[in-house]
Parts: sequence; C-alpha cells; structure tokens
Amino acid sequence: MSKKAFVLFSVMAIVMLATPVFAQAEPAAAAGGANWVALSAGFAMAIAAGLAALGQGKVAAAACEGMARNPAARAGIQLAMILGLAFIESLVLFTLVVVFAKVK
Repeated sequence: MSKKAFVLFSVMAIVMLATPVFAQAEPAAAAGGANWVALSAGFAMAIAAGLAALGQGKVAAAACEGMARNPAARAGIQLAMILGLAFIESLVLFTLVVVFAKVK
C-alpha cells in the first residue's frame, strides 16, 4: 500500500470516528415535524415489494420454461421454484418486520 493511500484511509477513519461528536437531539420530531422514519419505511416497503414481485415473476417464468423444455424434471424444478419463491417472499416479510419495529 502506498503512503498516499495509507494517509487517505487514516484520515477517512478519523473523520468517520469523529461523527458522533456532531450528533444532536431530536427537536424536530417533538415539535410536530415530519415523521421521516415512517416515510422512509413506506418507501422501503414499496421498493422491497416491487423488486420481490419482479423476482417472483422471473422465477416463475424460468420454472415454466424449464418444465416446458424437460417435462421429466418437473418435480425438481417445481421444488426449486417453491423454495426460491419462499426465500423471495421472506425478504419482503423481513422488511415488513423492520418497518413495524422502527415506526412507532
């Protein structure tokens, strides 16, 4: 590692460690300001659901194509498809749990 890169990373580490000094209390939320946590949680849930829907569509299309090409492998393809759909849906449910945990 060159000396310039070492100095750059050292300065970045010091700057990142110094950020808690600039932390402030939450006066805006108590004064009736916008609830940014709820707003960002809604956007996170919308993005997670939208991307999961795209992923589920892609999984279903690939499974249908695989079963059409090789009908004898239907059982294995169907098992992998259901497992993949369960994993994709669990990611959306984890996002929903985080939304409920963060929004009060």
